Amino acid sequence: MSKEPIIILGAGLIGRLLALSCVKEGYQVTVYDQGASSVKGSAAYTAAAMLAPLAESVATENNIIEMGIYGLKRWPDMIKSLSKPVFFQQNGSLIVWHSHDQSLGKHFQSQLTKTQASFPSEFLYEKLDRAKLNQIEGEIDHRFREALYLPNEGQLDNRELLDALLEDAVRLGVQFYWESPKEINDFKDTSYFKLIDCRGLGAKKSLETLRGVRGEVIRVFAPEVNLKRPIRLLHPRYPIYIAPKDKQMFVIGATEIESEDNSEVSVRSALELLSAAFSLHSGFAEGRILEMNAQCRPSLPNNAPIIAKINERIFTINGLYRHGFMISPAILDAAMEMIFKNQSTLAQQFSIESALPYASHH
Repeated sequence: MSKEPIIILGAGLIGRLLALSCVKEGYQVTVYDQGASSVKGSAAYTAAAMLAPLAESVATENNIIEMGIYGLKRWPDMIKSLSKPVFFQQNGSLIVWHSHDQSLGKHFQSQLTKTQASFPSEFLYEKLDRAKLNQIEGEIDHRFREALYLPNEGQLDNRELLDALLEDAVRLGVQFYWESPKEINDFKDTSYFKLIDCRGLGAKKSLETLRGVRGEVIRVFAPEVNLKRPIRLLHPRYPIYIAPKDKQMFVIGATEIESEDNSEVSVRSALELLSAAFSLHSGFAEGRILEMNAQCRPSLPNNAPIIAKINERIFTINGLYRHGFMISPAILDAAMEMIFKNQSTLAQQFSIESALPYASHH
């Protein structure tokens, strides 16, 4: 008996991961996306792609942390299976703060200690004095007296990954239709295929509780800077991070604003992000700004992701918020179980299976 075709709406991160996984399982896969193949309008294109469940734990729920731990274990093998190389490192991350923000450092550490109590074997962190900080990240500005070191965290290059997933999916026979926006109700008879909606904010007409959370990111080429790992600078309004990528490229981000405004980066955000980078390393002053990007992350109530079974033939995956790259291996594996086995122990384990209804569906 031949396998039923799969139609995927949305060619962002989850759409591409699913398309490649399904075609490898022998399914005929078709993907529709409202944008071009570069997906420059997607949250995945703009992201810093840090894999930092411990650092994120101070502001998120335990199931997100669990998915992040799962993702850190899965990403190396997933990346090795791709035909093109994708930058990936697991060199840990640093949390720093200026002396006048010492209370923020104490609060962050107390939150980490709580997380560590829930996940004792997975999470380690170390409080560093200035001498140890200089040992681990010698180029960081000497004004930082202390830091928190999280040795197990990682990161990857989002754009290299998106390109590699697309190239392998196309080579294996996935059919992509670009600039072809589709709604679920455009497919009147789903009796002979399965439909998976991964459109992020593109699903707003159907998913009533979906909202956008604006984030702004700056990409800089800085040949004088040689940071070895992502660094988060605690800030009274939001944590600012600097994520080093390959070839002296750095991603500096990210604001978090409850808004669906996708216009250009604001002057205020640009000043704050660039000032923060300069305060970490004076070499950023001679860097070159390559891009300033703003994008809205798809978010649901409680900023929690869902995999929802609309009926036996239609599924939706949405609400990955700011954690997309960190949790997507867990989302992918849970979705594959649910779509093809009709139940998922992973979805139950991670509390992401939902009966959340669409505003309208078949």
